[in-house]
Amino acid sequence: MLVLNCSMKLQLLEKMLRWSFPESLKVYGAVMNINRGNPFRKEVVVDSWPDFKAVIIRPQRENEMDDLDHYTNAHAVFYKELQAYQELLENTNAINWGQIFQIQGTVQPYLCSCLQNTRHSFLPKTLSVLPLGLDPKLTLAYLDISHASLLSKTWSRGGNPRCQKYLANLICCFLSVCVLDDNGYPLSWSLTDQFATMIHGYTLPEHQRKGYSRLVATTLAKKLHSCGFPAQGNVLETNIPSITLLKSMNAQFLPCSFFRVIHRPFHFLAKSHL
Repeated sequence: MLVLNCSMKLQLLEKMLRWSFPESLKVYGAVMNINRGNPFRKEVVVDSWPDFKAVIIRPQRENEMDDLDHYTNAHAVFYKELQAYQELLENTNAINWGQIFQIQGTVQPYLCSCLQNTRHSFLPKTLSVLPLGLDPKLTLAYLDISHASLLSKTWSRGGNPRCQKYLANLICCFLSVCVLDDNGYPLSWSLTDQFATMIHGYTLPEHQRKGYSRLVATTLAKKLHSCGFPAQGNVLETNIPSITLLKSMNAQFLPCSFFRVIHRPFHFLAKSHL
């Protein structure tokens, strides 16, 4: 096991991961963020170098971490050989199995039977922002840290203090887009996470069917592309409205599926507040 902390190696890894799209997208996005200032303080672990067979993105070990915070304790994985990946997972120097954490990645061979049924969507570079005739009182802007509470309450994975803190950190560190009313209140939004993934695309129910979701998604995709990032996100196969919207935007649905696994050690399971 090796921790890559040399900038030249990390730049080379970023290039090498492009050869394994779309399966390497999660890790690729994280490495891009690491190479551009590392605002979320992540690090890269590989089984070997330069002929790596498995990669894990994890929080930097020297950071002070909340062992109950699976939002921030997020890992991204990509592997070329299953055995190398399994050995890296079992290495306690690579993964802290004593904390609550999550692992994200793209379903690869041997994993399909046990993981969530979700899909990657990838927004192509041909997307453009359509003139939707926004009300003059509305503004297209970045999200602000003060919006984190609203985002947490409206996110299916949110509704708790750790999530709100996590979303506030994402807002501070990464790209986002929102539609604001004349009081500066968000009506529609989307943001990106530590893996350069577009997440939490949402429009308040009373403002749906006005074209705001399309405007936000295309604007954020263009911002990502202008910074050199692929515009990619995830959508449940049962989320028909979102899939319909993405298809209308000519989004490319990738052949591989996305998974998120949350690990809770046994000694935490009895705690009701988790």
